Amino acid sequence: MSKFLDPTGQPTYGLGICARCSKKFFLADLMSDPNTPNLMVCKDDVDEYDPYRLAPRSADPITLPFVRPDSAIDTHPSGVLTEDQTEFIVSENNTMLFK
Repeated sequence: MSKFLDPTGQPTYGLGICARCSKKFFLADLMSDPNTPNLMVCKDDVDEYDPYRLAPRSADPITLPFVRPDSAIDTHPSGVLTEDQTEFIVSENNTMLFK
């Protein structure tokens, strides 16, 4: 059964049908859906904007205070490991010290 809409006070006499509930509304009462902009829906059927459609956040600029180097540290010119590999001996004048 059709429903009469009184156009008094409306900006236009244009009518439209909600894309979701298929009810008749004035064109001023219909709005585009945020997730699907081509759908004209009534205020009861408007979806919330899907946050997964937003651009990703930028990465946080966090730098760790003690960063491990990516390259291996060459320790041979300035020191030597003991035979049991428990001590590392370093000399100041590049001479090897043995214990």
